[in-house]
Amino acid sequence: MIIVLKPNLPKKEEAAVIAEIRKLGYTPHIMRGVARTVIGAIGDERKNPSLEPLAIWPQVESVTPVQKRHKLVSREAHPQDSTVTLANGVVLGGRKLHVMAGPCSVEGEDQLLRTAEAVAAAGATVLRGGAFKPRTSPYEFQGLGEKGLKLLAKARKRTGLAVITELLSEQHAEMVAEHADILQIGARNAQNFQLLIAAAKTGRPVLLKRGLSMKIEEWLLAGEYVLAHGNRNVLFCERGIRTFETYTRNTLDLSAVPILKRETHLPMVVDPSQGAGRADLVAALCKGAVAMGADALLIEVHPNPAEAWSDGAQQLTLDGFAKLMAELKPFLAAAGRE
Repeated sequence: MIIVLKPNLPKKEEAAVIAEIRKLGYTPHIMRGVARTVIGAIGDERKNPSLEPLAIWPQVESVTPVQKRHKLVSREAHPQDSTVTLANGVVLGGRKLHVMAGPCSVEGEDQLLRTAEAVAAAGATVLRGGAFKPRTSPYEFQGLGEKGLKLLAKARKRTGLAVITELLSEQHAEMVAEHADILQIGARNAQNFQLLIAAAKTGRPVLLKRGLSMKIEEWLLAGEYVLAHGNRNVLFCERGIRTFETYTRNTLDLSAVPILKRETHLPMVVDPSQGAGRADLVAALCKGAVAMGADALLIEVHPNPAEAWSDGAQQLTLDGFAKLMAELKPFLAAAGRE
């Protein structure tokens, strides 16, 4: 059930409604807007009393049954677009399109700082970089671990960029959250529900990538895990899905952008680097993502992709990234974005 309270309701009146929801056997999830408060009541509507009588309470504007399983991420729960605000003041999901850029893997201080300074100069607002790397083969580079996290924190201090990096293990949740502004849950872990819960409990914004063969409803339900555990700062990221096509590494599903913009109130990110696995396609896919309504782009950039320790074929050079940022301006203007 979704309960919308009347505007500018005193806290005492709001608390009475919340208490009644709990009394009837539901768990209230509270989302406060500028004027209104929306409560998502989670519980088994087959066993518990109906909340529809709350509609006659003077504090309540409306009570709406929700049929979709992804109740909290749904626009039925929150009709207005949500935004995610980072520690450096960056607001994801607003009028401005933000770019998250950096190397696939953190390889060392010089490589990371050089990249961070270059992407910041070109207009990026978030630095991406993998400290822990999920690799298909156990013999491939697995990341620098905590050392990589500390280098990301150093780059943040030098450039002012926020930091996004991947969380692979529940055991590392607090350590990664200490050094990062956004926790990325990768495609391989998109339905690792205990990891999603651990990420949610850190309080950091969570970027949830779409799984390799994940249906959109499954993706939305994975995001529901984060919101249901008290963290409303979720970003969905389309990064390509596995299809029969082998010309590209993955098939970037740009149709997911308008679908999620319709189905959920949360910001939408596109990763064209993973989406195609080819640097020569990244610019075109970025332009398409902007046209589709993406709120942010996640782009891999390296000083020398030919020498990258992972995924060199899909990483842009520093000059290539600066060129792309310039090329995006007319597309942003056409889409009504900044």
